[in-house]
Amino acid sequence: MNTAALPPGIVTAFAPLGVLRASINLGNPILAGTDPATGQARGVSVDLATALAQRLGVPLELVVFKTAGHSVEAVTEEQADVGFFAVDPLRGAGIGFTAPYVLIEGCYLVRNESPLQANEEVDRAGTRVVVGAGSAYDLHLTREIKNASLVRAPSSPTVVEVFVGQRLDVAAGVKQQLEADMLRFPGHRLLPGHFMVIQQAMGLPKGRGEAARALLAGYVEEMKASGFVREALTRHGIAGATVAPPA
Repeated sequence: MNTAALPPGIVTAFAPLGVLRASINLGNPILAGTDPATGQARGVSVDLATALAQRLGVPLELVVFKTAGHSVEAVTEEQADVGFFAVDPLRGAGIGFTAPYVLIEGCYLVRNESPLQANEEVDRAGTRVVVGAGSAYDLHLTREIKNASLVRAPSSPTVVEVFVGQRLDVAAGVKQQLEADMLRFPGHRLLPGHFMVIQQAMGLPKGRGEAARALLAGYVEEMKASGFVREALTRHGIAGATVAPPA
């Protein structure tokens, strides 16, 4: 795209240092992972960041984190220019979000012998639920859980390890992460359905202005409508995530 066609000042709003710094969270396997051949980050979020940098006509720099919380901090504190997050009111204080581009299920995992059979049974006194610190479902459950207690693992990928190691009652997480962990830790099952739908969106620091946020919002809608997001999920072998409907 010819950058001359962009609104005046928009490239500077997105990339004030002349390079688009994209905050990439490796803690959510739906969004990004590490290429075993190169050691570099890859995934739908990397593809979206790459295409956005090309559209703006600037180089791309990936700022990679292992947790959602650190990825959010980088954008909030303007150490990165754009990021890929689950929409949450707490995060919205410092980040301007687009509409979601992908919807992901947040689920509960229990041991096979657990008496728990439904999501609604989890929030009971004495039940210990482990979550990834700073994750979207941590923020959600912190607001919603009234009787059970939350235990915070260092990151989303370590939730089941903490759950097994400490003999806790429930592990909460992204469905695909939990399913992968069940292969490493047999003897567990998912409760039917989900306790939340995680809305994965793009975001940028609120201080970058409404024009930049509006352009980013339009970019996300275009990438959903064109099939770019769906094709990226397929290309990276991501099953179970749903492309979000139009805003």
